Amino acid sequence: MSKDGKKFDNAVYIGKRPTMNYVMAVMVILNKGRNCVIKARGRRISHAVDVAEITLNKFFPTAKYKDIRISTEVLPNDDGSKTNVSSMEIEISPN
Repeated sequence: MSKDGKKFDNAVYIGKRPTMNYVMAVMVILNKGRNCVIKARGRRISHAVDVAEITLNKFFPTAKYKDIRISTEVLPNDDGSKTNVSSMEIEISPN
């Protein structure tokens, strides 16, 4: 959920699945004429960049990068301490 209570129905969260699964998810959103936001944390950031590049270079050459946001999130550990984790959001516009 976003801060205003809306669901992120145009977001693709990058995890452990094969790259092409995420590329296809991005394509579905772009084919509907909506912007897509690819989100990743930590080691998955490079995977997110691969998804974005494959989508734009191979499958949807008319799409453009609209915005790229990077940040650091503070996450709690099991022992109560906190860890900094890098995060990235790549927004792609279908035209």
